Amino acid sequence: MKTLIRKYRLHLQASFMLLAMLVCSIVLTSCEKDELDIRQNYPFEVQVMPVPKEVTNGQTVEIRITVQRSGNFSDAKYFIRYFQFDGQGALRYYSEPPYMPNDLYVLPQTQFRLYYTSQSTVSQSFDIWISDNFGNEKQISFQFNSRD
Repeated sequence: MKTLIRKYRLHLQASFMLLAMLVCSIVLTSCEKDELDIRQNYPFEVQVMPVPKEVTNGQTVEIRITVQRSGNFSDAKYFIRYFQFDGQGALRYYSEPPYMPNDLYVLPQTQFRLYYTSQSTVSQSFDIWISDNFGNEKQISFQFNSRD
């Protein structure tokens, strides 16, 4: 009977030792990384609804734009700037004053409307750049032929 109890004790000790090694290996392998990996920089795409191909002098065209983010970081900020290289016109955000070419403006929303007013009787071309505070940038080109 003593031999049986001794074998049982040895078996029990070996089981506890194996269990302790298993617990230690789980704890040590799951805690390898000290820092939490937080991602802030998410690329984005820009979606633009179709616009007319022709405008007349004085006509205003609505441009609907949506910035589609691949992830959501609450402190991400978006900016807009534009440059007109053919013709003349004015680009503005809703009822705000017209944008100045190559100046950087904050976009308060990721879905918005711009209004381009033609001030020319010739073809007009301009580019819009939308960027974020992480250096990602997308360019959109517009060209309007004159109906005058």
